[in-house]
Amino acid sequence: SKACAELVVSSFRHSFFNPLAVAAHGKAVASARAGNVIGGGDWSSDRIIPDIVRSLAAGVAIEVRNPASVRPWQHVLESIAGYLRLGGLLAEQPAIYGRAYNFGPRPEGHLTVKELVEEAIALWGCGAWKDISSAGAPHEAGLLKLDISRAGRELGWTPKLDARTAIQWTLEWYRQPRDQQGNFTFQQINTYLSL
Repeated sequence: SKACAELVVSSFRHSFFNPLAVAAHGKAVASARAGNVIGGGDWSSDRIIPDIVRSLAAGVAIEVRNPASVRPWQHVLESIAGYLRLGGLLAEQPAIYGRAYNFGPRPEGHLTVKELVEEAIALWGCGAWKDISSAGAPHEAGLLKLDISRAGRELGWTPKLDARTAIQWTLEWYRQPRDQQGNFTFQQINTYLSL
Protein backbone atom coordinates (compact mmCIF):
# COMPACT_ATOMS: atom_id res chain seq x y z
CA SER A 1 0.00 0.00 0.00
CA LYS A 2 2.85 2.41 0.77
CA ALA A 3 4.57 1.74 -2.54
CA CYS A 4 1.25 2.17 -4.35
CA ALA A 5 0.63 5.48 -2.56
CA GLU A 6 4.08 6.68 -3.65
CA LEU A 7 3.28 5.80 -7.26
CA VAL A 8 0.02 7.76 -7.04
CA VAL A 9 1.78 10.77 -5.49
CA SER A 10 4.52 10.64 -8.12
CA SER A 11 1.98 10.45 -10.92
CA PHE A 12 -0.02 13.36 -9.43
CA ARG A 13 3.13 15.43 -8.94
CA HIS A 14 4.35 14.94 -12.50
CA SER A 15 0.88 15.42 -14.04
CA PHE A 16 -0.25 18.53 -12.17
CA PHE A 17 2.69 20.05 -10.27
CA ASN A 18 5.74 19.08 -12.27
CA PRO A 19 8.91 20.12 -10.42
CA LEU A 20 10.34 21.42 -13.69
CA ALA A 21 7.51 23.98 -13.90
CA VAL A 22 7.41 25.10 -10.27
CA ALA A 23 7.96 28.73 -11.31
CA ALA A 24 4.68 28.59 -13.24
CA HIS A 25 2.43 26.81 -10.74
CA GLY A 26 4.21 27.63 -7.45
CA LYS A 27 3.54 24.23 -5.89
CA ALA A 28 5.84 21.51 -4.60
CA VAL A 29 4.83 17.98 -3.72
CA ALA A 30 7.03 15.56 -1.83
CA SER A 31 6.28 12.28 -0.12
CA ALA A 32 7.92 10.93 3.01
CA ARG A 33 7.84 7.43 4.39
CA ALA A 34 9.07 6.40 7.82
CA GLY A 35 10.13 3.04 9.14
CA ASN A 36 8.33 1.24 11.94
CA VAL A 37 8.05 4.12 14.38
CA ILE A 38 8.31 3.51 18.11
CA GLY A 39 8.23 5.98 20.99
CA GLY A 40 6.15 7.04 23.92
CA GLY A 41 2.46 7.81 23.73
CA ASP A 42 1.14 4.95 21.62
CA TRP A 43 -1.42 2.95 23.60
CA SER A 44 -3.18 1.32 20.63
CA SER A 45 -4.01 -2.36 20.68
CA ASP A 46 -2.20 -4.81 18.42
CA ARG A 47 0.88 -2.59 18.31
CA ILE A 48 4.14 -4.20 19.35
CA ILE A 49 5.47 -1.63 21.82
CA PRO A 50 2.20 -1.01 23.72
CA ASP A 51 1.66 -4.78 23.81
CA ILE A 52 5.18 -5.28 25.18
CA VAL A 53 4.73 -2.60 27.85
CA ARG A 54 1.32 -3.87 28.95
CA SER A 55 2.62 -7.43 29.19
CA LEU A 56 5.80 -6.50 31.06
CA ALA A 57 3.89 -4.29 33.50
CA ALA A 58 1.37 -7.08 34.14
CA GLY A 59 4.08 -9.74 34.48
CA VAL A 60 2.69 -11.90 31.66
CA ALA A 61 4.45 -13.30 28.62
CA ILE A 62 4.49 -11.02 25.57
CA GLU A 63 2.52 -12.62 22.73
CA VAL A 64 4.46 -12.36 19.47
CA ARG A 65 2.91 -13.24 16.12
CA ASN A 66 5.85 -13.17 13.72
CA PRO A 67 9.15 -13.25 15.62
CA ALA A 68 11.31 -13.71 12.51
CA SER A 69 9.83 -10.72 10.64
CA VAL A 70 12.34 -7.92 10.03
CA ARG A 71 11.31 -4.29 10.46
CA PRO A 72 13.10 -0.91 10.20
CA TRP A 73 12.58 0.21 13.83
CA GLN A 74 13.13 3.89 14.56
CA HIS A 75 12.26 6.36 17.29
CA VAL A 76 9.47 8.80 16.45
CA LEU A 77 11.83 11.77 16.88
CA GLU A 78 13.94 10.47 13.98
CA SER A 79 11.07 10.55 11.51
CA ILE A 80 9.81 13.91 12.79
CA ALA A 81 13.29 15.38 12.34
CA GLY A 82 13.36 14.04 8.79
CA TYR A 83 9.90 15.40 7.97
CA LEU A 84 10.79 18.83 9.33
CA ARG A 85 14.08 18.89 7.43
CA LEU A 86 12.30 17.93 4.21
CA GLY A 87 9.55 20.53 4.77
CA GLY A 88 12.06 23.31 5.37
CA LEU A 89 14.14 22.48 2.31
CA LEU A 90 11.01 22.00 0.19
CA ALA A 91 9.82 25.49 1.15
CA GLU A 92 13.20 26.99 0.23
CA GLN A 93 13.82 25.09 -3.02
CA PRO A 94 10.64 23.35 -4.20
CA ALA A 95 12.00 22.40 -7.61
CA ILE A 96 14.82 20.39 -6.05
CA TYR A 97 13.13 18.58 -3.16
CA GLY A 98 9.75 17.65 -4.68
CA ARG A 99 10.26 13.87 -4.68
CA ALA A 100 10.00 10.78 -2.45
CA TYR A 101 12.14 10.30 0.67
CA ASN A 102 12.50 7.48 3.17
CA PHE A 103 13.34 8.08 6.82
CA GLY A 104 14.43 5.03 8.76
CA PRO A 105 17.29 3.46 10.66
CA ARG A 106 20.70 2.52 9.41
CA PRO A 107 20.83 -1.07 8.09
CA GLU A 108 21.85 -2.43 11.51
CA GLY A 109 18.59 -0.98 12.88
CA HIS A 110 16.56 -3.44 10.82
CA LEU A 111 15.82 -5.96 13.59
CA THR A 112 13.57 -8.97 13.80
CA VAL A 113 10.50 -8.73 16.01
CA LYS A 114 12.18 -11.30 18.27
CA GLU A 115 15.28 -9.09 18.62
CA LEU A 116 13.09 -6.09 19.47
CA VAL A 117 11.14 -8.05 22.08
CA GLU A 118 14.26 -9.57 23.65
CA GLU A 119 15.96 -6.16 23.81
CA ALA A 120 12.86 -4.70 25.49
CA ILE A 121 12.84 -7.53 28.04
CA ALA A 122 16.55 -7.00 28.77
CA LEU A 123 16.06 -3.25 29.22
CA TRP A 124 12.96 -3.75 31.40
CA GLY A 125 14.94 -6.14 33.59
CA CYS A 126 12.55 -9.09 33.46
CA GLY A 127 9.90 -10.71 31.33
CA ALA A 128 9.28 -13.45 28.80
CA TRP A 129 7.68 -13.89 25.40
CA LYS A 130 5.87 -16.63 23.53
CA ASP A 131 5.32 -17.25 19.85
CA ILE A 132 1.62 -17.23 18.96
CA SER A 133 2.12 -17.39 15.18
CA SER A 134 -0.60 -19.30 13.39
CA ALA A 135 -0.90 -20.55 9.83
CA GLY A 136 -4.36 -18.99 9.41
CA ALA A 137 -3.34 -15.47 10.48
CA PRO A 138 -3.57 -12.58 8.04
CA HIS A 139 -0.48 -12.18 5.86
CA GLU A 140 2.28 -9.88 7.07
CA ALA A 141 5.44 -9.22 5.10
CA GLY A 142 8.41 -11.05 6.53
CA LEU A 143 10.94 -8.42 5.47
CA LEU A 144 10.51 -4.65 5.45
CA LYS A 145 13.52 -2.40 4.91
CA LEU A 146 13.98 1.21 3.84
CA ASP A 147 16.74 2.70 1.75
CA ILE A 148 17.48 6.05 3.42
CA SER A 149 20.42 6.97 1.20
CA ARG A 150 18.54 9.72 -0.71
CA ALA A 151 17.56 11.45 2.55
CA GLY A 152 21.19 11.41 3.62
CA ARG A 153 22.59 12.46 0.27
CA GLU A 154 20.07 15.17 -0.64
CA LEU A 155 18.71 16.38 2.71
CA GLY A 156 21.73 15.85 4.92
CA TRP A 157 19.53 13.78 7.25
CA THR A 158 20.86 10.73 9.07
CA PRO A 159 19.46 8.88 12.07
CA LYS A 160 20.98 9.82 15.41
CA LEU A 161 19.74 6.88 17.50
CA ASP A 162 20.62 3.23 17.05
CA ALA A 163 17.92 0.59 17.53
CA ARG A 164 18.89 -0.21 21.13
CA THR A 165 18.75 3.47 22.11
CA ALA A 166 15.39 3.92 20.34
CA ILE A 167 13.98 0.97 22.30
CA GLN A 168 15.53 2.27 25.54
CA TRP A 169 14.09 5.77 25.09
CA THR A 170 10.70 4.28 24.33
CA LEU A 171 10.62 2.09 27.42
CA GLU A 172 11.91 4.93 29.61
CA TRP A 173 8.95 7.03 28.46
CA TYR A 174 6.44 4.32 29.36
CA ARG A 175 8.02 3.87 32.79
CA GLN A 176 7.30 7.50 33.69
CA PRO A 177 4.29 8.25 35.90
CA ARG A 178 1.42 9.38 33.67
CA ASP A 179 1.53 12.92 35.05
CA GLN A 180 5.23 13.18 34.13
CA GLN A 181 5.09 11.79 30.59
CA GLY A 182 4.54 15.21 29.01
CA ASN A 183 7.58 16.69 30.75
CA PHE A 184 9.62 13.61 29.90
CA THR A 185 8.66 13.98 26.24
CA PHE A 186 10.19 17.47 26.23
CA GLN A 187 13.31 16.13 27.97
CA GLN A 188 13.72 13.52 25.25
CA ILE A 189 13.20 16.14 22.53
CA ASN A 190 15.87 18.37 24.09
CA THR A 191 18.26 15.44 24.44
CA TYR A 192 17.64 14.45 20.83
CA LEU A 193 18.25 18.01 19.61
CA SER A 194 21.56 18.10 21.49
CA LEU A 195 22.89 15.03 19.64
